[in-house]
Amino acid sequence: MTDIAAARARLKELILELAVVRGRVTLSSGKEADYYIDLRRVTLHHEASALVGQVMLAMLDDAGISFQSAGGLTMGADPVGTALMHAAGRDNRNIDAFVVRKAQKTYGMGRQVEGPEVAGRNVVVLEDTSTTGGSALTAVEGVRRAGAKVQAVAVIVDRDTGSKERIEAEAGVPYLFAFGKDELGLE
Repeated sequence: MTDIAAARARLKELILELAVVRGRVTLSSGKEADYYIDLRRVTLHHEASALVGQVMLAMLDDAGISFQSAGGLTMGADPVGTALMHAAGRDNRNIDAFVVRKAQKTYGMGRQVEGPEVAGRNVVVLEDTSTTGGSALTAVEGVRRAGAKVQAVAVIVDRDTGSKERIEAEAGVPYLFAFGKDELGLE
């Protein structure tokens, strides 16, 4: 078993153990579901965070996505970007992280995208999970306004509720995910 295969297997275990909450919930999109995937319980976990970075970086590499920065809409994407940045650093790769605010600041420097400059850089927009694709699309719009060239949108868990189709149609970039709901045994 390769290191990535082992990392994927362990990350899947941790997602199922820590992040999947059964019961009727209303998602941020307003849709209702019989389960909730609270990936912050994974992305902020001492062991799982490193696995998130390793698995997401390998997924993007396998897809041939070349980028210098990764991040997304705050809050769900923040620890994903940091995990990916640290995984890249362990491989002596210079990949920065960034954070996209929901709206541009009206004070200070008036930025919507925080962190190292993204203008002119190839970037990947990240999200922990996606239902409608709205958060990722907001982030894509923000980084494009900041001058970045979006190469892909990548999420840890895809709920298979239309995000892939919407993001690929509206943003015109590939949508990648590490785990689908079927692989996690979710209905």
